[in-house]
Amino acid sequence: MIDFLDATCFQAISMSATVISLPPSGIAETLDFLRRLASMMSGGRNAEMLLQAAAHIETLGRRALSAEQLFHAQQEESAANAELRQVAELAAGRLIVEVDGLKTELVAHARLAEAEHTRLAAETRELSEDAQHLAALVEDAEARLARAHAEIAGLRDVLDARSASMVAVPVHTLRLARAQFNHLAQGFERSGDLISQTICEIGGYALDQAITGPDTEETS
Repeated sequence: MIDFLDATCFQAISMSATVISLPPSGIAETLDFLRRLASMMSGGRNAEMLLQAAAHIETLGRRALSAEQLFHAQQEESAANAELRQVAELAAGRLIVEVDGLKTELVAHARLAEAEHTRLAAETRELSEDAQHLAALVEDAEARLARAHAEIAGLRDVLDARSASMVAVPVHTLRLARAQFNHLAQGFERSGDLISQTICEIGGYALDQAITGPDTEETS
């Protein structure tokens, strides 16, 4: 009967040890009680079972302590991982905002560059058209200048021929003709007719030469 009670007590102690988590001081007291109780018995099966129960409880206590320590370590690691994840999420959020801002700025710069390129292309076309227009004006001016030179040369030949064929002309007639040439030259200058002005100036110069020449005799 005593052996049956002892076996039942051992099973109850073992079951309670696996279910109830005692504090370290409670486990130590339980172990001390079981070992003292076993020492009070004169050996036998009951003392052996009490010692086995104490050893079993001690082993379970160590396992429970290790499991609790591991649980706390995992909890701390999980908390640290959660904190790191939160920091990473915040950093990722900031990076996303920064990247979006950079994308917006890049699009704005691209639009400005495109507008500047369009403006420069338009200015280049205008400059090219102006250059072509100026080239045409220069070509026309050169052609008119060449014609003016040809006309001046022809007029000079005519004046030379006329000078060679004339015997004598009254000075006052030459002076009157020179005054007319000068008047005409001034009129053409005001109107902007460069060719006619040049012709009149050449005529006036030729008359000056005729008036001041050594062979000219003033007659009345």
